[in-house]
Amino acid sequence: MKRTDDRFLPVLLICAQALVWPGAPLVRGAVPSAGALLVAVLVAVVVTAALVLRRNRPVVALLVVVAACALGAGPLPAGATAVLGTAGVGLALFTVAARRDAFTAVLCVLTLTLWQPLYNVSLHGISSRDSLHLALTALLYAAACGAGVRARRTRRARRAAERLRQRTEAERHRLPAVERRRMERELHDVSAHHLTAVVVTAGAALGLRDRRPELVEEALDFAVGTGREVTRALSAVRAPAPSREDVPSPEERLQDLVAGFRRLDQRVDCEIDPLPDGTVADAAHGIVREALTNVARHAPGARTTVRVRYGDTGTDVVVTSSAPPAGAAAHGAGLGGGRGQGFLRSRAREAGGTLVTGPTADGGWEVRAALPGRTGAPVERSVPRGYRLAQLTAAFGLIVQPMLPVLVLHREEVQPGATVPAGVFFGLLAVAQAVALLWLRRSPRAARGALLALVPLWPVAMSAGHYTGPVLFPLALSLPATCAALVADAARRAAAPSRAGARPPHARAADTAGPSAVGTGTRSRLTSPATWPVRRLVLPVAAVAVHAGAATAAVLDRGTTLPVVAVVAGTTAATALVAGASRWAGTRRGRRERAARGAHQDRLVTWTEEAVRDAWAERRRIAAGLETTVLSRTADMVAEAEAGRLDATAERAREALAAMRALLDAVRDAEAEPALRPQPTLQALDLLAHQCRATGRDVEIRLTDRVPARLPTAVDLAAYHAAETVLAIGGDEPAVVELDADADTLTLTATGVPDTADTAADERLATRVTALGGTLTTGPRGTVRIRLPLAGAPDIEKGQR
Repeated sequence: MKRTDDRFLPVLLICAQALVWPGAPLVRGAVPSAGALLVAVLVAVVVTAALVLRRNRPVVALLVVVAACALGAGPLPAGATAVLGTAGVGLALFTVAARRDAFTAVLCVLTLTLWQPLYNVSLHGISSRDSLHLALTALLYAAACGAGVRARRTRRARRAAERLRQRTEAERHRLPAVERRRMERELHDVSAHHLTAVVVTAGAALGLRDRRPELVEEALDFAVGTGREVTRALSAVRAPAPSREDVPSPEERLQDLVAGFRRLDQRVDCEIDPLPDGTVADAAHGIVREALTNVARHAPGARTTVRVRYGDTGTDVVVTSSAPPAGAAAHGAGLGGGRGQGFLRSRAREAGGTLVTGPTADGGWEVRAALPGRTGAPVERSVPRGYRLAQLTAAFGLIVQPMLPVLVLHREEVQPGATVPAGVFFGLLAVAQAVALLWLRRSPRAARGALLALVPLWPVAMSAGHYTGPVLFPLALSLPATCAALVADAARRAAAPSRAGARPPHARAADTAGPSAVGTGTRSRLTSPATWPVRRLVLPVAAVAVHAGAATAAVLDRGTTLPVVAVVAGTTAATALVAGASRWAGTRRGRRERAARGAHQDRLVTWTEEAVRDAWAERRRIAAGLETTVLSRTADMVAEAEAGRLDATAERAREALAAMRALLDAVRDAEAEPALRPQPTLQALDLLAHQCRATGRDVEIRLTDRVPARLPTAVDLAAYHAAETVLAIGGDEPAVVELDADADTLTLTATGVPDTADTAADERLATRVTALGGTLTTGPRGTVRIRLPLAGAPDIEKGQR
């Protein structure tokens, strides 16, 4: 993941500070004293060193920068620490927000916003100019904190996407091997149980037919029944039902593993959550198996606890054993090769996690692995309450510290008629806007309403504080928060795909009103990106109106020679220009995010498609071998048994068994030719569901009994690709794909589909559906329904490569 190189930012700040002071005084001919230069150099060195190390200790770096600038501001003239005290503190605060949690970042902002003016008041008293600096400082700190929080969220999202990409790529290569092993295992079971039983039974009957002739009839009946059972079993191997009930789930495998160790007189308790099949489940199974094996070897009889917790952000695998009972003999202590710990760590590392081992306080041993969870996001460590209390205590101490000299040493009477400076009001309004921005992500409507409601208070604060400076300056201070809200809104709308999520309720209701007749080729789901644009203009128009009204009121209250119409037109035009620029910037940012997300999603979809096609090619290759060898010989065995020829039945059973073993050898050695991969059909839905589950999404496939065993090829291919496209849309919600059929229609219903799906996916769906004269409808929420006609569908491209 690329990271911006900002190592030279502290050097640039030092250069900018040198230009401001002592550069500017030197240009004017004023030479600073040697003592002032020495203090400035010391402050610059300390600040630079702290900023260079800010990534490792961001809060400490922030405190060092603030303390150095505060100590240097006393003996140095004005401007000597202006750049370091503003941009330097802002950079340190940005790093705190980007590298620490939101609570720490907000606490630092509030503490600095209150500490800095109190420190100035304790030294020089308060003036209207200093109070205006309070507003500017609050805006600077709020901007630095907001930028840092956004950088942290962006970095977290990129890391999660990278982990998901790596996980999908790993599963891409794993699925064909899993399918090969599944078919190999089931073929072995068929050969080991059914065909071997026929050979043994026929041989025994042939050897005893003189003394017990009734065994011949029984052997023939057994061969007929077993042969038909073999045919059914091999058909299931070729096209398994897309249900997770066919093979043991990872949870059941772990429970069977624990049960096996319990049968060895090991006292094992377990708490196991359901896991999706994939690399995480395989790693958890291997770690638990190795840990329990080590307990059985080195601490037989010790009480052991196995905990497997699967969540959104992580999977915790913990195996804890107590000290072995007194007198227990470790008979297997010398059986290991000494590489178990390395294998444990490599399993966790290959799954994208970490593993630690070590002794416990009671003399036992613990193996703890942290593996990826459902979303692949990192697990955030919980902060102890004592640490939060220490943070609050330190912040309170810093705020109170500048007030101690004033409270203890000075006692001044408040002059009658004294007013609160306007800068204090501006600072409070800036803080209120910053707080509203913090809630913009969680409650956008309330945050936008609060921001717009605060705008008219700025002219009131100007009047109450008797502000005499530039009339538009405070109003300009109120614009950045609104611009940030406009940028966020535009980015969100531009990043969201233009489909059902951006359509008015009546349009979505029209979709759910009912499907069109099958075969008309109609498409009930429209994807025009220009639907209902009025909602997008509500916030910009309201922002322009509120800010233009506030600016007009402030200008007219101060007094002007311009006509009222000119003032209104000028403020409206300027505000509209700023709002338009904000919308443009937000739209560009949203489009970049959408393009990056689309490229990432396309890569994941491509890998999923390749994995399913490779696994499907493996299945078809092995199925072809079954059809030409094992199934044909099994059919000959059944025919011979029905004809009453036991000798020929035994011979055909041996041939089928030999063909099965040869096929197993071919399965182990050969690989499918990539250029000859067949197109998947509905029989590959179990592979598609397996791949989706392995990458963290819970997907279930349901086929009713009304779905024909053989479908027209075009319908079969189109239905599979429709299910593939629907599941490729993504989302975190569990998805269910159900297929049903009646006399002339195949219906595919998918639930759990995000409303903010990609228009390109919708277009692909519509193209496939309308090509067969089907319909595509949506509704209720998160549901897509596709109907494909069976009657008259072209049966072409059979065996398409």
